Amino acid sequence: MIALCALDELTNYYSKGFILGEASIFVVRQHQEVYAYRNRCPHLGIQLEWQADRFLDIEGELIQCSTHGALFTIQEGFCVSGPCSGQSLEAVEVEIRDGQVWVDI
Repeated sequence: MIALCALDELTNYYSKGFILGEASIFVVRQHQEVYAYRNRCPHLGIQLEWQADRFLDIEGELIQCSTHGALFTIQEGFCVSGPCSGQSLEAVEVEIRDGQVWVDI
């Protein structure tokens, strides 16, 4: 497991990207839960964010691909709209320990 950041650094409905070696991932916080995914759209294999740390739609309710607008649920990474409908983002195991966010890539 790798420590990413303090939980307090992620505000509610906030997304943040990280580069860990050759892996590009991002996390989204919803209340006391944090979800982590590889930063790769299942449709084209491209990175999702439209600006640094901007992975969510305008309402902050879904993950959005900046290239073709595909929408994914935050909790499961499941595509609910767009050309990759029915596919999912690749989840990354995440834990909260002692106020720190940890991932296993």
